[in-house]
Amino acid sequence: MFKIAIMVLAISNLSITMKKKTKMKVFFNSRQFHKALAPWVFLPLFISSITGLLYRVSKDLLGYSREQVHWLMSLHEGEWLGDNGELIYVILNSLGVLWMLITGFQMFSKKISFTKKVTKGESKG
Repeated sequence: MFKIAIMVLAISNLSITMKKKTKMKVFFNSRQFHKALAPWVFLPLFISSITGLLYRVSKDLLGYSREQVHWLMSLHEGEWLGDNGELIYVILNSLGVLWMLITGFQMFSKKISFTKKVTKGESKG
């Protein structure tokens, strides 16, 4: 998993070292990958975040016992998928978050660099 993270960071770093036209192409591709992956990542991450939040609030603030709210933790961790499914669920959730963060940051950093204000006397070209 560490090797995968290093590879993703290396690939995202390629856009920094490439020429401007190639850089735009990589940026466009990261936008397309982000857009394509978002619908698949949304539901598992939404389920994990909501069930994790409800578990913690129910247990700590509302005073429910661990046994009463364990079903939330089962949903949160993907226990309902079995042992192998749970592992795959957690790994894919983690990789999905990393991928969305990396591609989202690339799009955000490009947006900021494109919106630099031009002062009087400077050309936009």
